[in-house]
Amino acid sequence: MNLLLTGAFSYSDEQLKQLSALGYNVYFMQYETEILPLLACEVDVVVCNGLFLHHDIDDFKQLKLVQLISAGFDRIPVDIIKSRGIKLMNAKGVYSIPMAEWAMMRVLQYYKKLSHFEKAQIDCNWNKCRTLREITGIEVAVIGAGNVGQEVAKRFSAFGARLTGFDVHTNATPYFDEIELINRLFQMVGMYDVVIITAPLTSETYHLISRKVIKSMKQGAMLVNIARGQLIDERALIEVLREDRQDLFVALDVFEVEPLAKESPLWRMKNVVVSPHNSFVSNCNCKRMFDLIYNNLKLHIHDR
Repeated sequence: MNLLLTGAFSYSDEQLKQLSALGYNVYFMQYETEILPLLACEVDVVVCNGLFLHHDIDDFKQLKLVQLISAGFDRIPVDIIKSRGIKLMNAKGVYSIPMAEWAMMRVLQYYKKLSHFEKAQIDCNWNKCRTLREITGIEVAVIGAGNVGQEVAKRFSAFGARLTGFDVHTNATPYFDEIELINRLFQMVGMYDVVIITAPLTSETYHLISRKVIKSMKQGAMLVNIARGQLIDERALIEVLREDRQDLFVALDVFEVEPLAKESPLWRMKNVVVSPHNSFVSNCNCKRMFDLIYNNLKLHIHDR
């Protein structure tokens, strides 16, 4: 069985040997834009990120499994993969912990006025701050109650917050006090002190955080996006923050166009903090990712 790996994940020589030992003929290509190391019609399994943005999936005639190194499905032709009965696996759980920790870090940074103390230290200024806040008792909305959302809820519930998840179902979900349908967000968003976006990008979630939603947020609320930039109407966000909602605070790790243009006003807005799509990074990701790849490929070759 022919296994195609791409440089979207960095394998050690030992890891490549482990995959070969499962019974795969392993082929590797560093960049997903380059020529395939074998004919597309000979590939049985592929581990990739955006390979099918550059190569026509219709040429992969005998493809049986696609293992993504990303959590999102927005860079692959999902409908075609499903229609052909190809197994599709994502990086479920690999990045959830660092992303959840990042969301918590950003809220603590804002609630505990970290910027005040950083400036005071630079200025050698013994300057107390009397406007610190607690997470205990606040209302937190998490848009997307999947793996990342649950890890976020786990941490905020441990701090004593009350958690509401918004998703396409209302099933009881670990660490959430309640689950609401995502189409109720507009009616309910004014209840929450913090809104954290962890949902995947789909046609239904595109610009979910619209001008109306932003304007309807609670006074002094915080918005955190660690999912995909396109879930927020970025232009509307900038305009609303400038015009009449200077009380809001926004932490953005993802953007509609990446990298964020130097000309974007988001870089310089006092009530916005920006990071370069970095929330998923962790010293533990490589082990989790390879373990996931190895176990899924092992199950696949044993089930054929």
